[in-house]
Amino acid sequence: MGRSVLVTGGSRGIGLAIATAFKEAGDEVAVTYNTSPPPEGFLGVKCDITDQEQVDAAFDTIAEQQGPVEVLVANAGITRDTLLLRMSDDDWDSVIQTNLTGSFRVARRAAKGMLRLRKGRIVFISSVVGLLGSPGQVNYAASKSGLIGMARSIARELGSRGITANVVAPGFVETDMTAVLPEETQKQYLSQIPLGRFGRTEEIAKAVRWLSSEEAGYITGAVIPVDGGIGMGN
Repeated sequence: MGRSVLVTGGSRGIGLAIATAFKEAGDEVAVTYNTSPPPEGFLGVKCDITDQEQVDAAFDTIAEQQGPVEVLVANAGITRDTLLLRMSDDDWDSVIQTNLTGSFRVARRAAKGMLRLRKGRIVFISSVVGLLGSPGQVNYAASKSGLIGMARSIARELGSRGITANVVAPGFVETDMTAVLPEETQKQYLSQIPLGRFGRTEEIAKAVRWLSSEEAGYITGAVIPVDGGIGMGN
């Protein structure tokens, strides 16, 4: 029997690759989305993770259709990039509310069911930007860095109940967002990556799936960089 897995923001990009990796392993996979539903084969649940009522409703739907969530991947996130002195309160608040507070909301709800099961896996999708910083991304970097403190606190709180909490920190990955970058910008980024290429979404997905497996049962509170070496573990 496969596990009940939830991937937030799982209808495209890295999220869809993660959802697909779990499905290929035989798990039952639900994904939340805002505008674009996932492909066939996944339980798509429309949910704004900044709204607690929608989060609760999504978890109820998932429990009814594929069982209580045993693996949570908190992947949903947004960007509102601009330099510090131009960054508005709304630029800051919207990113923090989605990336950090939204992840808190889904983790809190998932933990309730995991405590009853006395087992569970929580994986937060952070970013190398949360470790190294990036000009024009004060809000995004703060939100992604905050996920690390959240995961490590959850690991300490819930470890005795068989629940692990870890972080995967992707570097630059081949997605629709990187594809539209100017060629000169892409070259600049590539020059900083020891492996000399962008990552692939499936490479992020494999790391997440492994962290959620029995093989990684003794790993919690960890930050796993999947970044081609650009962060060197920082």
